Amino acid sequence: MTRRELLTQFSGGLGLAAALPQLRAGTTPHYAGPALPRKAKHVIFLFLAGGPSHVDMFDPKPALLKFQGQRPGSVDLRTERQTGGLLPSPFVFKKHGQSGVDVSELLPQLSSVIDDVCVIRSMYTFNPTHTPARSLIHSGSILATRPSLGAWSSYGLGTENDNLPAFVALTPGGNGGPFLRNGFLPAEYQGTPFNDTAIEPEKMIANLRNKVLDPQAQRRQLDAVQALNREFSAGFGPDDFLEGRIQSMEAAYRMQFEALDVFDIRKESEAIRAEYGSSSFGNGCLLARRLVERGVRYIHVNHSAGQDWDDHKDIDTNLRKRCPDMDQAAAALIRDLKRRGLLDETLVVWGGEFGRTPVSESGSGRDHNPYGFTMWMAGGGIKGGLAYGATDDFGFKAVENRVSIHDLHATILHQLGIDHTRLTYRYAGRDFRLTDVFGDPVKSIIA
Repeated sequence: MTRRELLTQFSGGLGLAAALPQLRAGTTPHYAGPALPRKAKHVIFLFLAGGPSHVDMFDPKPALLKFQGQRPGSVDLRTERQTGGLLPSPFVFKKHGQSGVDVSELLPQLSSVIDDVCVIRSMYTFNPTHTPARSLIHSGSILATRPSLGAWSSYGLGTENDNLPAFVALTPGGNGGPFLRNGFLPAEYQGTPFNDTAIEPEKMIANLRNKVLDPQAQRRQLDAVQALNREFSAGFGPDDFLEGRIQSMEAAYRMQFEALDVFDIRKESEAIRAEYGSSSFGNGCLLARRLVERGVRYIHVNHSAGQDWDDHKDIDTNLRKRCPDMDQAAAALIRDLKRRGLLDETLVVWGGEFGRTPVSESGSGRDHNPYGFTMWMAGGGIKGGLAYGATDDFGFKAVENRVSIHDLHATILHQLGIDHTRLTYRYAGRDFRLTDVFGDPVKSIIA
């Protein structure tokens, strides 16, 4: 068929493919390392942008009250802003579950599932600023050019469902960020963002329905466009971005039929929707469970579109307002996955880019704290009912069984059956990996 004939066939818009140019198609696995026992098939990362306060939620420190207002030498660490003396948590901690893990009164729902949760109290990072620290937790580097954890996961393992993206991000407004990027990996591995503020698939995904052409006409149109793309590639040589666009168009064509079902949370019972709550985070967690059921490999769920957990003042008031919907939805996700037999094969990860200081800022807030903070993991072969590691007496610095961001990434990949030292991609003359030259799986938290 000539170029003129192809152009004559082509008419109308490309609908969903034009609206979602980064939608990636199904891929084959690229991990060539030794096969490890795969405990998890899917990852759901619940991200709280801004830095949630570990000393008010998961890491009780009675010494803060004893030495309130003082500035002992052990907490004389550099902070990003001017800080004062020690600020006790206004929240009561109690032991919960058969395991007796301490959890704040702010989190009654997560307290009820704590026996399924591994609380890592000894996380640390090395950058106290939001943008580079957020890049680090998502890509293992402060540089804004490296692939994200989701991109590495889908690159290494491929997808289980060719009709949906392998890597999905659910965030208010469908906003992008460092958690989406493919970096130097092929363009098809970039994450696909969806707006979880809405509950109707047509509002989550622009141009989901083609209002002009039926599926058969769409297929003919797409075949014509793809033939032009292939002709271009044959004449000018391989182009990674063009190949990504070609696969995006194919994935968009297939996705429009399945997405109308999987993204419609109105199909859930009223009881399930009430369990998760009606917030965008609740919608995101419920969608994450539905996507796991359909074989999506990696789902990122943002609690907010900004950095709501950045409490430089009024931390008492702010956490009381902000924690309930997060607590409800995160706990509902764990319970729901467990009821459906999916928790064993789904690794849920919770956290922010760093924590907060035990010393005060502006009298009632806490500054950024990269020295020690808390994250938790559940399912996917991780031990539940465990509080692992520890910060110092005041919660400022990780001192026992310290876990770096690279260790966290190595552990996540290990649970997916991947040796993090063998998942590499050659770029600019060297082999890159998510963990660079660092990191070890935290074997003590693996069941």
